[in-house]
Amino acid sequence: MTSIKSLRWLMRKKSGLSDGGKSSFKMKHLPFLAVLCTIMLFIVYRTTKYQYHQEEIDKKWSFWGQPKVYPSTYGKLKGLPRGIIHDNSDLELRPLWSRSSSRSKAVYSNSNLLAVPVGIKQKQNVDAMVQKFLQENFTIILFHYDGNVDGWWNLDWSSKAIHIIARNQTKWWFAKRFLHPDIVSIYDYIFLWDEDLGVEHFSPSRYVEIIKREGLEISQPALDPNSTEIHHRITIRARTKKFHRRVYERRGSTRCSDLSEGPPCTGFVEGMAPVFSQSAWYCTWHLIQNDLVHGWGVDMKLGYCAQGDRTKKVGVVDSEYVFHKGIQTLGGSGHRMTKVSKLQRTTMKQGGVGIDVRTEVRL
Repeated sequence: MTSIKSLRWLMRKKSGLSDGGKSSFKMKHLPFLAVLCTIMLFIVYRTTKYQYHQEEIDKKWSFWGQPKVYPSTYGKLKGLPRGIIHDNSDLELRPLWSRSSSRSKAVYSNSNLLAVPVGIKQKQNVDAMVQKFLQENFTIILFHYDGNVDGWWNLDWSSKAIHIIARNQTKWWFAKRFLHPDIVSIYDYIFLWDEDLGVEHFSPSRYVEIIKREGLEISQPALDPNSTEIHHRITIRARTKKFHRRVYERRGSTRCSDLSEGPPCTGFVEGMAPVFSQSAWYCTWHLIQNDLVHGWGVDMKLGYCAQGDRTKKVGVVDSEYVFHKGIQTLGGSGHRMTKVSKLQRTTMKQGGVGIDVRTEVRL
């Protein structure tokens, strides 16, 4: 009898029934418990990573522990959750039927901007200019100072550009109001050009490559020596150079040498075709006065925004040059202006004779 009981107990032990089947139950659910533990560990990992990511965002948007906003606006934004503030934008077109930009992220992150004030009279020249820049993945914004936008829609690229209208306003007026640093912060370089530039000998990609390599924060393409209008010798193309930062001259009262430290000898670009790095434009935008109209004289002050030594950070690129046609289609007839004395102006006004109002603005 004892042997029979021992045999039954052994069989029950082998079958996992000695503890009422509990051991068998645990063995069957062991894989489930392993999966459950794995899921819990994954959730803990993801939560920890998310919290770390949020802390990094808070650090990015804070300065000494405070949200990165101007004091005057902090009170208006303090109701927003930390990390949600998005204080910049861009000029990328976003179609209604697409959740992303019209460009791929890889291309989008390396884009540049071309902004030009345009009138319909310069349509052909602007067309040639824009086509070159679009091939190099530039964002295009046109400032229409004559109010005529309909005349541009027959160009294939017109729908890819941004069009802004304000009658009889100059590019500096447009730039101050529509190129705020927070709006153009994604662009590596901002080309703020006039409409009367010939680009037959200009490559945007090669130009950007040069100014990046040489560390030029503010630059311009050199002017063809045969250009219709040239005001400063430093802007004239040097045929044997890729770029230059200064000019040597001894004519009249101008003395430019290695000792020169400012315009018009070094650290200077002219207002018709300036190119700004992102940092330089941030400074330049704040330099531009709100009531600045034609921009005369502002090019002499751009060196303040060179992000360092203007004699090294400002330059003219010779290998990629443009032809300045000198066509004045905004606010004038296109003829060269002559100096008018105060007495002559008074006489002309009294006699009802019109003069170029830009002379008055200059004075």
